[in-house]
Amino acid sequence: MGALDGKVVLVTGGGNGIGRDCALIAAQEGAKVVVNDLGAGLKGDDAGSAGPAEEVAALIRANGGQAISNSDSVTDLDAVYGMVEQAKKEFGGLHAVINPAGILRDVMFHKMTEADWDAVIAVHMRGSFNVARATIELFREQNDGAYMFFTSTSGLFGNIGQANYGAAKMGIAGLSRIIAMEGARNNVRSNCLAPVAWTRMTQSVPIKDEAAAERRKVMAEKIRADQPARFSVAMVSPA
Repeated sequence: MGALDGKVVLVTGGGNGIGRDCALIAAQEGAKVVVNDLGAGLKGDDAGSAGPAEEVAALIRANGGQAISNSDSVTDLDAVYGMVEQAKKEFGGLHAVINPAGILRDVMFHKMTEADWDAVIAVHMRGSFNVARATIELFREQNDGAYMFFTSTSGLFGNIGQANYGAAKMGIAGLSRIIAMEGARNNVRSNCLAPVAWTRMTQSVPIKDEAAAERRKVMAEKIRADQPARFSVAMVSPA
């Protein structure tokens, strides 16, 4: 028996990093998984590809699980509604969303362009709104739904060069808290995680000094993406 037996889970950003492990672990725990990933680069400024999402979905199926892929963008509300319909058509419903999809456009604030700001806000803040708005009525009606959103220490504590990212991540924390408050009477739960893990996103942060280099070395050796992923899967389980 798995922690997510009988559940259908949408994982955004499921082609890489924490999202990939969330999708794989959710499937191991018995969930039917919709693996969403745009397949774009870290800055979100290329055309994208269906490859990463389908690779993860195929791996789940090869291991005896059930999964389908989706390569639409979380920045498009209609596309997210499409993900919900895809889950309902293929698997008969949807019970949880794990939403680590994200990009970075790191730059000092006095050099930040509107495009740098808008792109990050669109994926993180607007994307979190979209996945919640496209599912909240379904979750309330069936009295069964769970969200795992992703905030960041870049918002909680601050990080130089990440004003856009930090602002979006703090907004997500507030969004998650209020969804949880409003959803409690309908068994709709929402939680938020500020993870640290060795992924392509953390690898992209510049090393400024020897202390940062040492922290990076420890992270690469000891802080794996599957650790916050396991916690995320546990938090959307009925238990």
